Amino acid sequence: MVDIQRILAPNPGPMTLDGTNTYVLGGQIVVDPGPADVEHIERLVELRPRLVLVTHRHSDHTEGAAELARSVGAELRALDPDQCYGGEPLVDGEWIPVDDVELQILATPGHTSDSVSIVVPGQAVLTGDTILGRGSTVIMHPDGSVGAFLATLDKLEALGDLEVLPGHGEPRPSIAEAARDYRAHRKERLDEVRAALQQLGTSAADASLAAVTDRVYADVDERLRPAAEASMAAQLAYLATAG
Repeated sequence: MVDIQRILAPNPGPMTLDGTNTYVLGGQIVVDPGPADVEHIERLVELRPRLVLVTHRHSDHTEGAAELARSVGAELRALDPDQCYGGEPLVDGEWIPVDDVELQILATPGHTSDSVSIVVPGQAVLTGDTILGRGSTVIMHPDGSVGAFLATLDKLEALGDLEVLPGHGEPRPSIAEAARDYRAHRKERLDEVRAALQQLGTSAADASLAAVTDRVYADVDERLRPAAEASMAAQLAYLATAG
């Protein structure tokens, strides 16, 4: 068993929920250092990790990563080469040793093109923003993709009942169950978009992003409107090709 410590970063908000979850694996690997908050990064520096990993490029996960890596002489690795410092880009399917086991890196695109999940065999999977502790994730068009996200859910469901350690929010008991829930939600949302397009008398390729968003996300908090429009753009792009 790998010792897994969760440290909540002090950056709560509409998109980050309670804040970014920073994870420490086996006392050696820090995943998603989060914001460049001085006290938060100093706490991580005290752990002297040998490796820093990030699940995707968004700043609420990466802003403090390079500073942490520089401070302790650790490698910083991500799927995106631009996010790396002193280390090679992650590779889908590679294994990274920690304690007496190996972590597996899985490319899980959808939220972003560079999203990865980190599997602790027989124990848990760290999902970044691919699966959250509550609510649904945003498909960040044009970088994110609904088609890629649905394929990612298939990959995650196949992991079985490993615990979900999300980038935001509380853990979930089963990655397979979470993946099924997310797939059902995404299909329901796509059906809502199809219905809105029919009501507006337009196609996915020709629709007004604002008009469809108004209908499908009518009750969304205005602070989340940009995220709603990003997901809507991704859904319209998907429906324009997949129908």
